[in-house]
Amino acid sequence: MSATQFTSRFNAQAPEAQRRREAQIERLAQLRALEERAAAASARSLPQFEKRGQLLPRQRVALLLDAGAPWLPLCGLAGYLQDTRDEARSIPGGGVIAGIGFVSGVRCMVVASDSGIEAGAIQPMGLEKILRLQEIALQNRLPFVHLVESAGANLMRYRVEGFVHGGALFRNLARLSAAGIPVLTIQHGSGTAGGAYMPGLSDVVIMVQGRSRAFLAGPPLLKAATGEIATEEELGGAEMHTSVSGLGEYLAGDDREAIGIARAVIAQSDWGGPAAPRVAAEPLLPADDLLALISPDLRQPVDMREVIARLTDGSELLEFKARYGSATVCAQGRIAGHAVGFISNNGPIDVAGANKATHFIQWMCQLGQPIVYLQNTTGYMVGKDSEQGGMIKHGSKMIQAVTNATVPQITIQCGASFGAGNYGMCGRGYAPRFLFSWPGAKTAVMGGEQAARTMQMVTEAALARKGITPDPKESQAQFERIVAMFEQQADAAYTSGLLLDDGVIDPRDTRAVLAFCLDTVAEAAARPLRPMQFGVARM
Repeated sequence: MSATQFTSRFNAQAPEAQRRREAQIERLAQLRALEERAAAASARSLPQFEKRGQLLPRQRVALLLDAGAPWLPLCGLAGYLQDTRDEARSIPGGGVIAGIGFVSGVRCMVVASDSGIEAGAIQPMGLEKILRLQEIALQNRLPFVHLVESAGANLMRYRVEGFVHGGALFRNLARLSAAGIPVLTIQHGSGTAGGAYMPGLSDVVIMVQGRSRAFLAGPPLLKAATGEIATEEELGGAEMHTSVSGLGEYLAGDDREAIGIARAVIAQSDWGGPAAPRVAAEPLLPADDLLALISPDLRQPVDMREVIARLTDGSELLEFKARYGSATVCAQGRIAGHAVGFISNNGPIDVAGANKATHFIQWMCQLGQPIVYLQNTTGYMVGKDSEQGGMIKHGSKMIQAVTNATVPQITIQCGASFGAGNYGMCGRGYAPRFLFSWPGAKTAVMGGEQAARTMQMVTEAALARKGITPDPKESQAQFERIVAMFEQQADAAYTSGLLLDDGVIDPRDTRAVLAFCLDTVAEAAARPLRPMQFGVARM
């Protein structure tokens, strides 16, 4: 049996499809506006930066990256609604600009302090964001390029758990170096206390004359602790570190020169450029349809093969066990020349579907092909027949397969991601290489109305045991409160703010994002490392 072109029955011009499309576009505009809010807040510091002869953080990143090369921003909504519940005041991004891009032809993880906001002070979700970025860099063997200018921890928002967990940031830098992955830091400004260990645990450090500072204790803390008086330059200036302490390898006159040096260092590393281009046919079905295929009401059915056919080369797919466990879709196809397996959902995962997915995962592992999960499920099937059919053990087999798969796994949350279906479809807890969400995706232990109805029945049963008749108004009020709570926390903006994904993407960009990620993991598999028993030590 050979792959055949998928024949679509979807009418993109239908009124309902157009309504769905407009809803998606409106939602995308809202999310993109949130991301732009961080850039606008940072840009307000431009006069101060220009006065100091510095570039804004986003200008630094743009200058570092190869012009015209792909750039995949990551975790752009980190921290949204976490510092304040005021939607108008919350600034996403976690105070960190980050993504995967090309520097001198080398695919790198680029992380920059957004020092235009609160002087680059490390925010709680900013720390979590950096830890996630380090994990991606380690998994995908990406050189870690860090543009540092940070006031350090915000002592006005100090929390001891942030301090303790923050140690993992430095541990990860040591792990990257020990794994043979270059760690390069441009010290654009201050790095105080723990921040001084960012250059201290880097393989190569570039410092900017008159601007770079790296010390364990600045002049005020030093005087308070020991009574000693010293200037910032004496304690941790660029000239001192490049001539006396040896913390810095290169001294630059300004930000531009520092970035030029960084590009030269990476070019000289011979780390290897992007993968050779693959000849691949574009899908025959339009990506624009992806805005309209899934209804905002996630209870409305959708044939996820329609989604797959808009991602694959030539819109071709070879469906696996099409007549068995049909609510679980397994298929093979190609994305930009990469052979991949797809697993998706046309309904709850039943016993047959779980067994089918387990078989398919093992097949993909045998072939060595990455797996793309397109989540759109309300979870595993419930009910007497399902339980007696062994749903728990068969669902567990699927989870075992997902957990122990030996190929890269990438997850796109397209629609619903409820209950243990989130687990079996390689949710965040199962460490996919990358995980992105569509704007209308929802993540929760169950649907809001389902949760509210469950709690309503439990409450009424408890009152009945006490001989109390429930108050209908209070019962309805509780129902509405629970629905509202679940709906808020299930929303893609909220979950992305908690770093439960790696960013919210435009559905129309899904193929391009997947192709970029597949290139990244293919490079990782082909890239030789020279691991050591230690990171490169400062001498």
